[in-house]
Amino acid sequence: MTGAGWPLWLALLVAYVAGSVPTAYLVGRRHGVDLRRVGSGNLGATNVVRTFGWRWGGLVYVVDVLKGLLPVMWVAPLVVDAGAEWSRVAVGMATILGHVRPVFLLGRGGGKGVATASGVFLALAPLATLAAVSLFAAVVWRTRYVSAGSLAAAAILPLALWWQVRAFTPVVLCGVAVAAFVFWTHRDNIGRLRRGEERRVGSGQGGQGR
Repeated sequence: MTGAGWPLWLALLVAYVAGSVPTAYLVGRRHGVDLRRVGSGNLGATNVVRTFGWRWGGLVYVVDVLKGLLPVMWVAPLVVDAGAEWSRVAVGMATILGHVRPVFLLGRGGGKGVATASGVFLALAPLATLAAVSLFAAVVWRTRYVSAGSLAAAAILPLALWWQVRAFTPVVLCGVAVAAFVFWTHRDNIGRLRRGEERRVGSGQGGQGR
């Protein structure tokens, strides 16, 4: 660390550790359950909702969003040359990586990154993020497929970011990368959607979580 601020590597480390807090896993352990062996096996809010109800699922969702939001808002500004957009994007990406590959679970069994990514982009580009979240809510309300809502939001986010700035800025490129990553983590869900085998929210069966 220098007198002028944090080196980028330290900010990335803090962001990664913050993202690694396994919220869904901790909620499951509080109930004596390892969520990696229940329902979809995913440590995300949807699996928590299906297993423990909306109250606990909502808590996990809010905390996972904050895991993405707060490092970008509070940690990135501490970095040397904190005005550089790339440093804010890098901190956000480190947080998402922590959620998906949490150090506290030895880099395995994290969530799919949607909630934490929404927190990151809420800090980076709030208007575009609100558009994506609104589409997510509309698709889930209409279809009751959380995975479909997540995919729709991931698809619209880079377009909304581009529409705001009309240039390939670091935030726009990050949006493209995160969208591709969300589609990759949801590849099994895509297959189930195509086959008509995806479970809906409220079905009372193990879900496919975030």
